[in-house]
Order: sequence, then structure tokens, then C-alpha cells
Amino acid sequence: MPLIIQTFFIFSIAYGASKAVRLPFDIAAPAGMIGASNFFELAVAVAVALFGTQSPAALATTVGVLTEVPVMLTLVKFANKTKACFD
Repeated sequence: MPLIIQTFFIFSIAYGASKAVRLPFDIAAPAGMIGASNFFELAVAVAVALFGTQSPAALATTVGVLTEVPVMLTLVKFANKTKACFD
């Protein structure tokens, strides 16, 4: 749950700040997504390299990716629905 809250919070800061400085939607939406991304792919690679494939750290980072995907898709849907606010 904390990861989900963090992702939504950081997205809202980046997306809202982009709107506040009047950036176009095609810059604001990716800025929010990049800001909210937790770069789990890198975390998985580092955990496997450091601790091996059987470690709890590798499992935890893999589960993190499974959590991030639906959250990020929700944010994409939100951004697309609010695109008109940028016109």
C-alpha cells in the first residue's frame, strides 16, 4: 500500500507542477510517469546480481513490478482523461 500511495503522490506533484508552469500535455504526462516510476527493472537486476535468483530480495523486487504495472496504467488512464485541461 505505501508504494501505491507514493506512486500516486509523486505523479500528482509532477503532473500538477507541469500544468502549473503551463507545459503541454505531451510533456506533462510523461513527466508525471517518469517521476512516479520506481525503476523496478533496475532493482530486479541489481537484486539478482547481488543476492542471486533464489533470494528474498529478488522475489520482493519482482513483486514490486507486478504492483507497479496496474498502478501506472491507472495513471495513464487518468492523464488521458484530463488531457482537455491542458488545452
